[in-house]
Amino acid sequence: MAFLRRRSGTPTGPDFDVLAMDPGDWPGDFGAALLADPEDGSCQGIFLRYDLLGGRGPSMLIGNLRAGSPARTPDDGVPFEVRQLLAAIGNDEPVGVVDTEDFPVMLRDDLLIVKKVKLSESRVACVQFGSSDDIQVTVATWDRPITEDLYQLLKPLPADMFRT
Repeated sequence: MAFLRRRSGTPTGPDFDVLAMDPGDWPGDFGAALLADPEDGSCQGIFLRYDLLGGRGPSMLIGNLRAGSPARTPDDGVPFEVRQLLAAIGNDEPVGVVDTEDFPVMLRDDLLIVKKVKLSESRVACVQFGSSDDIQVTVATWDRPITEDLYQLLKPLPADMFRT
């Protein structure tokens, strides 16, 4: 993946590729949020939220977190994206990590090692993997399994999409 550089002194978007599903490929509503560093405002991560048709709530959240982002290493091990997904649907039940498992997935011509995160909330599916520019990508879904077909839909989105 190419490494994108900021063109202005004011951080308004990521200086890294954002790997996600193109919003045009999703039939429902789409939203994006930037996680800014509280000290210098630099982009620590981008989160993309995919809602179902009819505004029935989010069904998938994809996060891209840069190296050094504190959200990459939560104290309890529950991915930040899972917490964001549960908050978006109004589920405030406690959730914990039960188990993790690494498995291989072919992404075009590359072998991807994906970590499946099994959670105490069985309606949440979560996987994580790293991209070549040291960005941690996390996919969390509500009440939907994550199948290998999803990995084929992931691609770098244009940086302009996240600039104001």
